[in-house]
Amino acid sequence: MSPMQPVCLITGASAGIGAALAREFAAHGHALVIAARRQAELDRLAAEIAAAGHARPHVMTADLGAADGPELLAQAMQAAGLEPSIVVNNAGFGLLGEAAELDRARQLAMIDLNIRALTELSLRFLDSIRRHRGGILNVASIAGFLPGPGMAVYHASKAYVVSFSEALHAELQAEGVRVCALCPGPVATELFARAGIPHDYFPDYLYRSAERVAREGYHGFMAGRRVVVPGLPNRIMTLMPRFLPREPVLAMMQRRWMRKRRT
Repeated sequence: MSPMQPVCLITGASAGIGAALAREFAAHGHALVIAARRQAELDRLAAEIAAAGHARPHVMTADLGAADGPELLAQAMQAAGLEPSIVVNNAGFGLLGEAAELDRARQLAMIDLNIRALTELSLRFLDSIRRHRGGILNVASIAGFLPGPGMAVYHASKAYVVSFSEALHAELQAEGVRVCALCPGPVATELFARAGIPHDYFPDYLYRSAERVAREGYHGFMAGRRVVVPGLPNRIMTLMPRFLPREPVLAMMQRRWMRKRRT
């Protein structure tokens, strides 16, 4: 039996931060598997990376929000002779609106993708990650540090990702395995359009480009950092719950949501 080729698996790679992370990892010589639901976008990204002089990524379509999505992706990788040394869990989405008013099935689908699929992929490939002394980069958000009226389930899902990633970091660092939570602030990507978030929903000073997020995320991950938050204003936002009681932080977020809801 021929040996399996170690690769960096990047989910949600068809656009936005995921595509930027694929370009960043490819530029540093990593062999890639890029996965998402949309074949055409993945093919274009693979061609772009190859045209830049890097190894062409393996393209695999996957619906990771489906119950069997991670299993089917794992089977496809095994059949292709590929195993992850690095897993980048970027696939996810958000929804803007009050939890009682948003579609319940869509909110549960958010949990399936943002939490369940991320957890399954993180744990499913741990054997190969350990063997190659690789790592896991989980894309969270500064939302994971704050309660989020107006995006309650999204904020809660990202809080899970931060907590899960920090715990895995502590459990695996002695084995030389990196685990990092990448926590960007707002980035103008397709996620915003899908969530129904207008560009002016967040202050301009919090925005960072997908390329900057990917660059800082890659270097922080490779340096073994536990959490990476691109941009000083965003880092300050994540510190608020450490220095302020929970109740006033929640009240501040609620006032902000109510102001935005009225505009």
